[in-house]
Amino acid sequence: MASPISANKAELLAIANSVASEKMIDRSIVIEAMEEAIQKAARARYGAENDIRAKLDPLTGDLRLWRVVEVVEEVEDYFKQVNLEQAEKLQKGSALGDFIVDPLPPVDLGRIDAQSAKQVIFQKVRDAERERQFEEFKDRAGEVITGVIKSVEFGNVIVNLGRAEGIIRRDQQIPREATRVGERVRAWVMKVERNNRGPQIFLSRAHPEFMKKLFAQEVPEIYDGIIEIKAAARDPGSRAKIGVISRDSSIDPVGACVGMKGSRVQAVVQELQGEKIDIIPWSEDTATFVVNALQPATVSRVVLDEDEGRIEVVVPDDQLSLAIGRRGQNVRLASQLTESQIDIMTEEEASEKRQKEFSSRSKMFEEELDVDETLSQLLVAEGFAELEEVAYVELSELAGIEGFDNDLAEELQNRAQEALQRQEAGFREERQALEVEDALAELPHLSEQMLVVLGKAGIKTLDDLADLATDELIARRREGPRRRNTDKPQAGPPPRRPQRETDKGGVLGEFGLTEEQGNEIIMAARAHWFADEDDAPAAQEAAGAESSQ
Repeated sequence: MASPISANKAELLAIANSVASEKMIDRSIVIEAMEEAIQKAARARYGAENDIRAKLDPLTGDLRLWRVVEVVEEVEDYFKQVNLEQAEKLQKGSALGDFIVDPLPPVDLGRIDAQSAKQVIFQKVRDAERERQFEEFKDRAGEVITGVIKSVEFGNVIVNLGRAEGIIRRDQQIPREATRVGERVRAWVMKVERNNRGPQIFLSRAHPEFMKKLFAQEVPEIYDGIIEIKAAARDPGSRAKIGVISRDSSIDPVGACVGMKGSRVQAVVQELQGEKIDIIPWSEDTATFVVNALQPATVSRVVLDEDEGRIEVVVPDDQLSLAIGRRGQNVRLASQLTESQIDIMTEEEASEKRQKEFSSRSKMFEEELDVDETLSQLLVAEGFAELEEVAYVELSELAGIEGFDNDLAEELQNRAQEALQRQEAGFREERQALEVEDALAELPHLSEQMLVVLGKAGIKTLDDLADLATDELIARRREGPRRRNTDKPQAGPPPRRPQRETDKGGVLGEFGLTEEQGNEIIMAARAHWFADEDDAPAAQEAAGAESSQ
């Protein structure tokens, strides 16, 4: 029958059980921490140079201590080595190279340095607790979580989440929201990171996703996937907009989100400290969605600029301030919602802009095509804006204009092509004056106008161009269908016209080259490097043959 556990043994096991239960970690981790603490105390008593091990029985609390020594022919370290004669006394049949156990008397637990042991145990338990916390919360990013405000430090709110702590940084809080220690708070888990001080759980009450999650909790149709929030934008604490769509034609997405007498949306508004929320129907048609997003303002017309990713919205004069909103809030939220840059203008401003564009384009056609004012204005009225469009559009499209015939259409195309050739010749002369190598003109996708731009930027040789990265040469732009097909395969690729870009990070950013075209240009410029490498061995071989003769 096993002997009863002594008071010290019982106390050790009770401590292990208590700590494991309180910190919600594995009991074996606490036992292991105690063993390390006892080993540290034993080394303090028997000598830190000794290799001392401790084993605490998790069932009985029995403690065993021993010293591990190596059997060697000649002892150099008397603390960790023994010779054959000494080894024989410790363990019969020992041989050179063996590691044998030298039992040690139990350490009086009452004499252990309590503070040192406590420090070792606490560190081990703390590490285990941090790992448990990280494992528990690492997959909860994107959830809404509830906690209790523990403290406010330097404007950051520390939230007690029960088994861990989260932080709501100042920029993720709702402005002017009162935070009181001890109050319950809901927040969205942005991300969970592991660091030396334990898991860092970053929370947010200002992110649009927090608002979307709140609606999912209040609106069963969103939770069930019948209604989807396609877009959301927030000015935290002030105003927000969400675009919703229903997968069931019998369910009104806006009405479902508002709820009976506004009960559902009011629950979200209260959680967001009175933030006004505009719920608008989402549409695949960008123009329709923009009109909805600018509510409550009335929109007269929407003009999409797909090349630049901008949207021009025309509103009546009396709707301008409403469309823009206080401090630009309404148009800013609508831009975020539609992920496009929205420019607001009145009917009068739009009219002036159209007149200027009409006049400048008409004058350009009048000069370049040598036609009268009436014909040039007719081309602009039909939607033609560039010489390339006239030069390379299908002949039937030109001839189909009222008052035009095939002969006139063909003559206009010839004049447009000649005008483009004159422009190209002018750029060629300018490029040569800048001393840009002719080799650059042979590279794909580069026009004479582009070479002029390169020359002005100091890029005049193949090596100059080859040293550039693709993103230094071009600027990415939003791809979209062109208004009119201007390609004419039988005539070869048309000269590229410059286009304004929102991102002019590259030297040729204004020309709208694609990333694929940029890569082709750079690789073609670098081709002579590889050609030189291929020719080098042949040249060396030829030189060797000549020297041998």
